[in-house]
Amino acid sequence: MVRHGRTTMTPAHRLTVYERAGCHLCEDMVSTLSEWKAEFGFEIDRVDVDGSPELAARFGARVPVLVHDSTELCHFFLDLDALRRSLRVK
Repeated sequence: MVRHGRTTMTPAHRLTVYERAGCHLCEDMVSTLSEWKAEFGFEIDRVDVDGSPELAARFGARVPVLVHDSTELCHFFLDLDALRRSLRVK
């Protein structure tokens, strides 16, 4: 949440990164996403797939996975074009 004077602004979008501890690709994706947060207006939720047997089975070794509005945008590496299309940013 960003505060400007008395107005509170909430990010327009929430992205979910499904990841696991010790995954360098996961850290790379989150780091790259963080560079675009302010410009694109989103927040990042990080979910450890190993915290849930269902998620661990669903994603297996295919992490990180970036999801927006229940749609998988990319995995392993950030697809900036897919992110822009999903957020409707030019």
